[in-house]
Amino acid sequence: MTLPAADGTDPDPTRSPLAARLLLSRLAEPGDARVGAALRVHGPAGLTERILAGADAELAVYRARLPAGRDPADVVADDLAAARDLDARIVLPDTADWPTQLDDLGERRPLLLWLRGTAPLRLAAMRSVSVVGSRASTRYGTEVAADLGAGLAEAGWTVVSGGAYGIDAAAHRGAMAVGGTTIAVLACGADIVYPREHERLFAQLIDSGLLVTEAPPGAPPYRGRFLVRNRVIAALSRGTVVVEAALRSGSLATAREAEGLGRIVMGVPGPVTSTMSAGVHGALRGGALLVSSTEEVIEAVGEIGRDLAPVRRGPQSALDGLDEQSRRVLDALPARGAAQAGEVATTAGVPEGAALAMLGLLELEGFVRRDPSGWRVVHRARQA
Repeated sequence: MTLPAADGTDPDPTRSPLAARLLLSRLAEPGDARVGAALRVHGPAGLTERILAGADAELAVYRARLPAGRDPADVVADDLAAARDLDARIVLPDTADWPTQLDDLGERRPLLLWLRGTAPLRLAAMRSVSVVGSRASTRYGTEVAADLGAGLAEAGWTVVSGGAYGIDAAAHRGAMAVGGTTIAVLACGADIVYPREHERLFAQLIDSGLLVTEAPPGAPPYRGRFLVRNRVIAALSRGTVVVEAALRSGSLATAREAEGLGRIVMGVPGPVTSTMSAGVHGALRGGALLVSSTEEVIEAVGEIGRDLAPVRRGPQSALDGLDEQSRRVLDALPARGAAQAGEVATTAGVPEGAALAMLGLLELEGFVRRDPSGWRVVHRARQA
């Protein structure tokens, strides 16, 4: 059976790059470094030909995964038909919509990507941040993730996450709430909604963002595929923010992948008593960057010297504008009662003339007043 590919290429798995990669994605698990290494030597068409011909004993395990009695061309044709049914795009390495940062994965680079949604993947991923964390998030973590998702999207950044419960979903929803772009990287086929309760969320993602997966249609979300999927989340973005994570959280694997790829790893601190933040605190002790706002995330991943976070300061006080000598004179006055200028000068350690001058200026500013018994503090100034 022969079915022309969408780009007009021949789907024969021994000749067409598209068909060869589709077939390879059926024969090998995502992130298989052995297949990646063989691809460098033989190319997609050459590698599939060697596997199907049984020319290499080390590759026999992959041929065994071909469904019994199925013609390879039929397998490819079914996937192309599934792409049409799902209105999905298939993106290959080294093509126009391929995010080149995925090439940093080397031999673990995806064979291809399935996309559902209209956003251009390469453009969306150019300015992107991953927001990840626990599925069993607390209210604090959910609110922080949603705020980060919204803030990043409003600033023109794409939010990348895994479409899971908890932090992932909150980050996606935060981005979509402000009309931003968000990408969910799945660990299963593009035709599978997992978790099932996220059917509506995924539909919204298709409308305003992207569902991305390297797994072929029908591929179930095995546990191991989540861990392998994390490398794609890390590689797509300039940095990864871990909002909440227990000590053995899978989101820490994403952070480790990001660190290994030279990406910036950030963590949002939580209560020291929270087990859901223990993993984040461990990452912070290990060198991750502490962030507590969208501005701080953007400063970390943005342009040096341009995307600077505002300096945080405490509440402003009327005393902030006083110089050191004025403060010493003011502090020399008693909290209750009055003092003569000479007494103030002695306590403050300044000449009496200087103390009188400072007291006069402080009186003009409303910090002190003079009455027949001496100089007094205006108590509202003390409390400022």
